[in-house]
Amino acid sequence: MALEITDANFEELVLKSSQPVLVDFWAEWCGPCRMLGPIIEELSSDYDGKAVIGKVDVDSNQQFAAQFGVRNIPTVLIFKNGELVNRQVGVSQKSVYSDYIDALL
Repeated sequence: MALEITDANFEELVLKSSQPVLVDFWAEWCGPCRMLGPIIEELSSDYDGKAVIGKVDVDSNQQFAAQFGVRNIPTVLIFKNGELVNRQVGVSQKSVYSDYIDALL
């Protein structure tokens, strides 16, 4: 299952991670976000132990959404060694996200 990432644990789980990190910025009321949800869960299983896959509810956690310029949701950010290396806005196929992660492994 994808990790629940919050403003309180973002730095520890994302910025200090030694593994690549995929973060889905979403909200419960967002239709496209709900479409992306199952893809994020699949990625979480596929990359268990190889990459960190998590979700940030932007209604409850706005600090890092603002810091990284997330203006539309869903937005998926990819981090490596605490640095933002890729951004995907909207819903894409699972292979798009897999390719981003695979390139960092």
